[in-house]
Amino acid sequence: MSFTLAIVGRPNVGKSTLFNRLVGKRLALVDDQPGVTRDLREGAARLGDLKFTVIDTAGLEMATDESLQGRMRMLTERAVGMADACLFLVDARDGVLPADEIFADILRKKNAHVILGANKAEGKAGEAGMMEAYSLGLGTPIGLSAEHGEGMADLAAELRPLMEAHAETAPVAEPEVEVTLHEEDEEAEHEYVAPSTSKPLQIAVVGRPNAGKSTLINQILGEDRLLTGPEAGITRDAISVVTNWGGVPTRIFDTAGMRKKAKVQEKLEKLSVSDGLRAVKFAEVVVVVLDVDIPFEQQDLRIADLAEREGRAVVIAVNKWDMEGAKQEKLRDLKEQFTRLLPQLKGAPLITVSALTGRGLERLREAILEAHEVWNRRVSTSQLNRWLVGMLEQHPPPAPQGKRIKLRYMTQAKARPPGFVVMCSHPDLLPASYSRYLVNGLREDFDMPGTPIRMFLRSQADANPYKNRKKAAPSKLRKHLDGRKPD
Repeated sequence: MSFTLAIVGRPNVGKSTLFNRLVGKRLALVDDQPGVTRDLREGAARLGDLKFTVIDTAGLEMATDESLQGRMRMLTERAVGMADACLFLVDARDGVLPADEIFADILRKKNAHVILGANKAEGKAGEAGMMEAYSLGLGTPIGLSAEHGEGMADLAAELRPLMEAHAETAPVAEPEVEVTLHEEDEEAEHEYVAPSTSKPLQIAVVGRPNAGKSTLINQILGEDRLLTGPEAGITRDAISVVTNWGGVPTRIFDTAGMRKKAKVQEKLEKLSVSDGLRAVKFAEVVVVVLDVDIPFEQQDLRIADLAEREGRAVVIAVNKWDMEGAKQEKLRDLKEQFTRLLPQLKGAPLITVSALTGRGLERLREAILEAHEVWNRRVSTSQLNRWLVGMLEQHPPPAPQGKRIKLRYMTQAKARPPGFVVMCSHPDLLPASYSRYLVNGLREDFDMPGTPIRMFLRSQADANPYKNRKKAAPSKLRKHLDGRKPD
């Protein structure tokens, strides 16, 4: 196991800023207002030659266990118990507050290795707070500036002996943390490869606020890994968790609830939605979670359409099915609405689940795996051209403006999602309805329901650079040799 360091402290002492500096990327949302971080976020950290796993936690606050702040504190305390060491941050400019003293006592009981860090210690403003930190009884405080990178060498010197002692007792293993995403992965062309530990199946769970996304992921994991509750909009960061779901290595991204654009006014909510959109862009399968009481609202349709436009495989999960009384009638209505309102996702699976009880999760897993396989599917060129001949005989293309359109050749250019190129004459005149006719035929005849299909029309003139090229005038020497006088 990799050495794990949990960063804890009061709200707004700079935990997420330090987390981003250690991982070298802006993974965690950062804002001036306190209490931005709510869930646990893991990342692969590097400090000089030291490599370890760092956990960003919610700010410790004095609150009842039933409140949102209390549930955040309990999740943080759980991370402290799991970590090999804790970095307890205090604000050097505010000095030691009564809450810091209470949490210092809690950390002594929960973790044997506690490192004390005084953040925002740059300049003279933090000197007094640095001296006050000695009163916590956690040893010599390390003066840090997460914003400017000061004190990182001192932190590395404090971590080194702890990591060396941990390496002697623990087996070496790579940390399962945030995946490194590359733009070129989206255009990778290869045959279908089943998900593996090194390249897990990536799923993004999206939907409106309070649809039950985090509860659904907790049910898949079998533990309360993500913060949940009756309040809408609890999740802010796009948190990724790795699990082995039914024998399939899987990375699941929990995203913030997406409201209508006109209602998103606060800067923090805009950042949360942006983080969720990034997760959709780099996922392989997008699970759109709907509330059975208010399914297929305008925002649900926008979210599903976004996933289709990004070229992701889409699975619709209707949550809170255990609360529905007339299940058969409701299911029939849901399928009718799905077909009518989302024709671009024709054939995509619609699964009823209960995140609270776990009912329907096995069917959801099977639908996700099937959608992923279809998303990676390839069709041979010979099969496509035999199919194209049949489609043309059944329904020839129109002749707009009296120009006959000939579709001569077809091939699959890419997968993930499937993309096809048709060589034809006058591609700009081919109606969109005929392209839809070909796409719907591909879905039906090659068993590709629900997955986005891209159709590209190209003129044969584009393939032949010499076509329509002007011929050079005959030379005067040629005319002379032919017995004619030059002009």
